[in-house]
Amino acid sequence: MKQGVDVIYQAQLFDEKNSLIGNPDFLIRHENEAYQPADAKLSLSELKKEIQVQLGFYRLMLGTELPGIVFLGDGREALIGDEANAVTNQFITEMRGLLDSPDEPLVRYSHSKCLACPYYDHCKPGFVEKEELSLLYGVQGRSAAGLEALGIDTISRLAATDPRGMADVPYLKGSKKDRAVLQAKSWFDGKVYQTGDVVLPDGQWVHFDIEDNPLTASGEKHVYLWGFLVPAYGDDQFETVWTDSDDQDYDGWLGFLEKVEGYQARYPELVLAHYSSHERSTIASYARRYGMEAHETVRYLLGDDSPLFDLQKPVLESLVLPLQGYGLKDICKHPDLVNFQWQDEESGSQWSVVQFNRYLEETDPVVKAGLKTAILGYNRDDVIATRRLEEWLRHTFN
Repeated sequence: MKQGVDVIYQAQLFDEKNSLIGNPDFLIRHENEAYQPADAKLSLSELKKEIQVQLGFYRLMLGTELPGIVFLGDGREALIGDEANAVTNQFITEMRGLLDSPDEPLVRYSHSKCLACPYYDHCKPGFVEKEELSLLYGVQGRSAAGLEALGIDTISRLAATDPRGMADVPYLKGSKKDRAVLQAKSWFDGKVYQTGDVVLPDGQWVHFDIEDNPLTASGEKHVYLWGFLVPAYGDDQFETVWTDSDDQDYDGWLGFLEKVEGYQARYPELVLAHYSSHERSTIASYARRYGMEAHETVRYLLGDDSPLFDLQKPVLESLVLPLQGYGLKDICKHPDLVNFQWQDEESGSQWSVVQFNRYLEETDPVVKAGLKTAILGYNRDDVIATRRLEEWLRHTFN
């Protein structure tokens, strides 16, 4: 911050006087040299009281009047300003009371939230020892409370329960109860349970992944890399559309559409495979941005006969895995599942944003080229991982 860096990734804020610590995803510098906190979230559904407290806490530590930014997975943004001050102050007061108490608070486990918490190594063994139900993927806090009201208060008891005789509880109804029981069994035996047919479309598969930068002057997300893995799926079959800055955003978008048109002509039964809904929602947002919803290739991509195929869908619909998270890396890195390893262990979606912003600021051509190579390598590994996942699904469940 003293150096005036434009964007800081995963900053560590420490207020020694008041014993406050904060770790915002991003700090963004403004012309008046003040820093604005920003965090990345998947969707608007996450904008609850907790998120207001989180961004309000960062604003308090920074002493800024600038609103906190929430970057959403569909390309939109939300701002959190002074309206969060009251709940933030209430949170701090309550936390001080908890820290002063000799008794630890009763809390639920949350995989995504707990992984980022400095108390993780302290708390996780206790959760495991008592078989806390919220350790299981798909069992939220309110679901766990509902199960406990039925007398199902451990993972062992859930694993031994017949879901057909189990009453509905919040967020666990119908087939979700079956999945929860199998998830409990998988916790102990490490097995994969198949709940339905794994249906993969026929055709010629091209694997697809994007890297985008939300930290633009316009505030609109810039996809700086559209990456594709084409047959025969080797390193030399990795194709990209790259743009150096958001000034070239429209050119990159047209380059992406041109790539798709080429694949469509080459493969009449094209399957454009990706993992999660992010790619499809980004295409839709770009079509709206440039008023191209009626464009022939856009209608092909987003229409009823779309070539886009989300590989996460058959996984979530038909498989129960011995995992606490169902992200691409969770599945592909697991040695007993896909067992594909990224070349750069530190790489990730937020990592790529940081590397790209470093790329934008770098003046040394050698260093700049190295940063681009690293980003391309990460994206290449992502599309190779989706290919390995496809192969694993075909060979294991078909």
